[in-house]
Amino acid sequence: MTTGEHLRIAYSPCPNDTFTFDAVAHGRVPGAPALDVTFADIDITNGMAERGEFDVLKVSYAVLPYVLDEYALLPCGGALGRGCGPLVLTRGPKDLTGRTVAVPSERSTAYLLFRLWAADTLPGGVGEIVVMPFHEIMPAVRDGKVDAGLVIHEARFTYQNYGLHKLADMGEHWERTTGLPIPLGAIIAKRSLGAETLTRLADSIRTSVRAAWDEPEVSRPYVMEHAQEMDPAVADQHIGLYVNEFTADLGEDGYAAIRGLLTRAAAEGLVPPLGPGALGFP
Repeated sequence: MTTGEHLRIAYSPCPNDTFTFDAVAHGRVPGAPALDVTFADIDITNGMAERGEFDVLKVSYAVLPYVLDEYALLPCGGALGRGCGPLVLTRGPKDLTGRTVAVPSERSTAYLLFRLWAADTLPGGVGEIVVMPFHEIMPAVRDGKVDAGLVIHEARFTYQNYGLHKLADMGEHWERTTGLPIPLGAIIAKRSLGAETLTRLADSIRTSVRAAWDEPEVSRPYVMEHAQEMDPAVADQHIGLYVNEFTADLGEDGYAAIRGLLTRAAAEGLVPPLGPGALGFP
């Protein structure tokens, strides 16, 4: 998968990723491995990781238990946040016990947070889970095709346009019960690259993040090139929400959040348990 010194990397065209990787992707980090970049949404990169297709990938933390044999979690470059969790929407307040819920993916942090919330608050459990494309979920709830929908990102600000009601905020529940940030997107790299390359890559990503913070205007053309439909002020809000201290270094709270999410999810039978040392980095 590696051509010469080039590492094949796939991340999303979202502003937080282009902002984070701008300097290293454009050869402005001395000593960094050269990157051959592919853009893909996270549901695509999750599948790429499960098939072992790239050297370096941005994936959902929910996929880690399936790929950590082949990939190592990098201690930087990813996204953890507060106040940015997924919502459960209905046409009106209702008990979801035994009800049908539409979700955008079953291999996502949003889905794990939803199932953990349900385990804590719905003793009878939810009914059928229906996977459907994200953009179809709110219309399906509005039109009565499903009882509720799990939504993420910009839907936090638009659901009222569909006449929908926020039944619960998964992020609020997670933060209230754990005190930890919400683990969203991870950067992983193939273990076969070796400890030296992995360490050099992590150091380069950290340098890239700090360079973007120091001179944000330098990354602006790259960010807006891949977010042309987005208002620049919205792109700035997106970066402000998802590029934070955890992007530079997961730290104690970051690792605690990841372990907490995946340990609780494994206890509910939602993902395989993590092996000892699975989150370790060379």
